[in-house]
Amino acid sequence: MTTMRALPVLEQPAAEACCAPLAAEVLGEADAVTLSRQFAALADPVRLRLVSLLATAEGGSVCACDLVEPVGKSQPTVSHHLKVLVDAGLATSEKRGRNVWYAVVPAALEMLRSTLAL
Repeated sequence: MTTMRALPVLEQPAAEACCAPLAAEVLGEADAVTLSRQFAALADPVRLRLVSLLATAEGGSVCACDLVEPVGKSQPTVSHHLKVLVDAGLATSEKRGRNVWYAVVPAALEMLRSTLAL
C-alpha cells in the first residue's frame, strides 16, 4: 500500500501584480486603421529609409531629387515611394518651383513610436 503525501501550498503573488494591463486604453478603430496603413507603408525597406532620411534632414525637408542617390533608386521609384508615405500620413509634400520637397509628420512618427512602446 502506497502512502499519499499532501503537497505543500506555496504562496502566490497577487494577480494584479503579474497581470496588469500593458496599455491604459484600448486602441480605437480609427486609430487602428491609420496605424495599420502607416505600418504597412513602413514595411518596405526603401520607404523606411526615406522616412529616416526625412526625419534627420537638416532644415526639416528634402527635395525629392536629393533622395535618389541615398536610396539607390530611380527618380520615378523614389517619387512613388514618397507618394505612399504621403498617402499614409507619414510625410508631407510641397511644390517649390519645379521641385517637390518632402518632410515627415512628427505627430505621425510619435504615434507610431508610442504604439511600439507598449
